[in-house]
This record gives sequence, structure tokens and C-alpha cells, in this order.
Amino acid sequence: RGVAVDVPRWIPENCIQCNQCSYVCPHATIRPFLLTEEEKKNAPEGFATVGGKAPKIKEFQYRMQVSPLDCYGCGNCALVCPGKEKALVMESIESQMPEAENWDYAVALKQKENPMGTNTVPGSQYEVPLLEFSGACAGCGETPYAKLVTQLFGDRMYIANATGCSSIWGGSAPSMPYCTNEKGQGPAWANSLFEDNAEFGLGMNLAVNKRRDKLAETVQQLADADTPAEWGLKAAAEEWLKNKNDGEASKLASQKLREANAIALKECGSCGCELDSLYKFVADNDDMLVKKSVWIFGGDGWAYDIGYGGLDHVLASGADVNVLVFDTEVYSNTGGQASKSSPTAAVAKFAASGKKVRKKDLGMMAMSYGYVYVAQIAMGANQAQTLKAIKEAEAYPGPSLIIAYAPCINHGIKAGMGTTQAETKRAVDAGYWHLYRFDPKQEAEGKNPFTLESKDPTASFQEFITSEVRYSSLKLSFPDAADELFAAAENDAKRRLASYKRLAGQ
Repeated sequence: RGVAVDVPRWIPENCIQCNQCSYVCPHATIRPFLLTEEEKKNAPEGFATVGGKAPKIKEFQYRMQVSPLDCYGCGNCALVCPGKEKALVMESIESQMPEAENWDYAVALKQKENPMGTNTVPGSQYEVPLLEFSGACAGCGETPYAKLVTQLFGDRMYIANATGCSSIWGGSAPSMPYCTNEKGQGPAWANSLFEDNAEFGLGMNLAVNKRRDKLAETVQQLADADTPAEWGLKAAAEEWLKNKNDGEASKLASQKLREANAIALKECGSCGCELDSLYKFVADNDDMLVKKSVWIFGGDGWAYDIGYGGLDHVLASGADVNVLVFDTEVYSNTGGQASKSSPTAAVAKFAASGKKVRKKDLGMMAMSYGYVYVAQIAMGANQAQTLKAIKEAEAYPGPSLIIAYAPCINHGIKAGMGTTQAETKRAVDAGYWHLYRFDPKQEAEGKNPFTLESKDPTASFQEFITSEVRYSSLKLSFPDAADELFAAAENDAKRRLASYKRLAGQ
């Protein structure tokens, strides 16, 4: 608490309400709030607001609120803020301490139904993040992805987390950054070992499916039963059966079934008839009514190396699980060893003279199955593509794999960890990292399932890699080999892009 030297100050008159600062914050310490006139009237002195600009929030007062005591001071929010007249500037924590009271007021406000929905970057940030104040590095490239997933699905999600950085910032005793909303709903999180995390997540999925299958059998019996029309049980049961595998639709259908079943329990729940046990079974298994979102989190050391055998098995199984790989291209948590994700020329432990072989293309390997949803994303390069890929992956009724580029302190970014979002954009602009989505559902509709969202490089590949110590140090230690390996690294990236272009039909 209170570890930052400088924290962001919000300038209301310059804010365009894009919510990008909240989107990229690694620690969920800057968030947009919508207030009614009554809430604004009761706010502390100095709690400045402006009218909502977007049509769907015009009835509200808008405020971007910072928690000075929880902020790490990385500055990514201020850097990503668009326009010449910045709405966020970094100032001393001492000058911003009055914001602590404002933060307490803002987070205590009653949570509102999101007026903008979650299909846009601004709209997604009106959802409460269910991952907050983790112990990740200032500017961490991993946590913004995980935080976004919790904003979209956190009230109904399970997380199987491989050992690594994500299990450390995800569950360091005695704190737990995964949290709940005002209804007490939040991610169910557990950590497993490097080698079996994918199987661990698959087990969660199998257990959920087994319970929900039995629940569906019971609800089908209620739909077929002759119950009084005024209870609404038959209609509610039929609606639930129709929508039980749709995440958002199942929420509304579950509530209707819950209410109708409560009426049945009250009217007939102790009569001892055949239906009595069915009503009680539905009530006892209430936690399985809403479709669950099963996620498997881990880094590249797990996904590309130690846990790859299990990951491959789970992806090949056809199970409806979602895998999110935080790709830092190195074993971030265990000492900075090279992984199969480390690219040519990168310096790491066990690759002190630069990695001699190219990076494993995990995405292409998964795509070869033909029925796995695969995406490569990079938040700082394309925020909308990141959101779209995550939502498509979760909605896909089968295995999905998202590979997220995550700048890391191990990279030695010369501009500092406050520029990780900008560094991500530079990686894509230079052709170092590529953005794409592979959606098998498109093929069923007669369309190309592969969409390449990267353009041809517009920046220098060599300038990009030498802006990071993991590459530039090679020039100092092994100058004779550096130029050759740097050229090989660029050729590898060009070769990957050419492969993706062929898939995209370009």
C-alpha cells in the first residue's frame, strides 16, 4: 500500500472517456465509474465528474478514479491516454493522497448493470475487475489480460493455473487478488504443477459437465411433467434447456428456473410425490445452473515446454476449455531460462550466447487439428482484437487457445516497464509478433477460418529487438555472432508472416 512514487492524476476536461487507461492497468487501480445525480450529490468534496459522452451513458455522471494507495506508478495508463491534451498526468503520491477517500467512495457505490455491454473496449471497463491489486511487477504484461477475462466472465469462471509468474501474482499467501462482486460471485481459482495444469483444468471441466448433465436430465423431467401453469415451471425449464450452454443467456434462464422451482418447492415440496425429489435436486444443484467458463492459465514455460504434452492432449480432446498463455518468451518466474518460446538470438539462461534455433509456433501446431480456436493477441497493439479474440474463444463450443504477448521485466526494456503497452505495439509494428484469429466455425460456413490482423511491418525489426537488453547484450558479449543471429531472427519472423499470409489467402 502506497508503494508508488508517482501516480496518475485525472484531468476531467481533457478526458474523452475511452477507458483505455483502465483497460491496460496491470493492477486494476484506475477505473471508470458512472454515478446518478444522487450519488454525485453525496460524493466527497473534490469528487469531480463530467457528463457521460456516449449516448448510452448520457444519463450518468462519469469519473475516472485512481487508487493512490494501490497504484504501482508504472505510468502505462498515462502513456496510453490518447490526444495531445492528456487526461492523465503522473504526479507525486503525496499530492494525490486525497484521492484515497474518493476511491473508497467510488468502489462502495452500488454496481450498475453495464449500459454499454462488453463488446467494446470502453464498455468492457464498466464491468468490475475480479482480479485486483496483485503483487505483479509494475507494468506487468500478463495481468491486464487476466484482469480483462475476469471482467468478461469472472462471475462464472474456473481457473486452473500452472505454476509460474501467474500463480505467484495470482495467489501469493496471505493475499488473494482474485475477488468477488457484490453478489459474492468470482473466479474459483486453484494452482497446479507445471506438468499437469492442462489436465487439471480438463478435470474441472469434466466434473462440471457431469453435474450439469445430471441437472439437465432432471430439468427435462420437469419440462415433461404436468405442473400447474401458474407456477411457470414448464416454460422456465424449457427455456433453461435451450440456453444452458450459452454463458450470458443461461444467467437469465437460470434465474427464471430458480424462481419457478422455488414456487414448486413451496407449493409441493413436502408432499412426497415423485416430483418432490426433482424440485429439491434442482435447488441443491443451484450452483450448476449458469454455464461455467473454464480457463487454463499459464506461461510459455508451461505451455511450450514442461506442460506441452498435457496441453496437446487437452486441445485434442475437443473439450470446451479455454487456454490463455502469457507468452513472455522466457521462464519468467524461475530464473529467466530460455524456453521453446524464446526466439532466435534472445539471451537467457541456457542461451547465454543467444538462442540458436527459432521459436516454436504453438499456434500453428494447434491450428493443425482444425477444430481448435486459436488466436494470437497483443493488447497494446490492438485492444479491440484482444477483446474480440477473448470473447470468441470463450463462446466457441470446443477447445480454444489464446497466445498473448506479455512484455516482462526479464526482457530488459530500455524505455522501462512503464512502456510495456507501447512496447507491445512496437513488437507488432516491427513484424516481431503477429496478430491473427483462427475460428473453425467460419469454415463450417464456407469461409476461411484464418484471419490475419497484422499488417506488413512499418518499423525496423532490428531497432525493436536492440531496444531490449535480452537482445542488445548479445552484441556486447558475442559481437561476432550477434549480427548473424539478429539477421536469422528477422528472417524467422518474415517466414512466419509469410506462412500466415498463405493461410489468410493473401
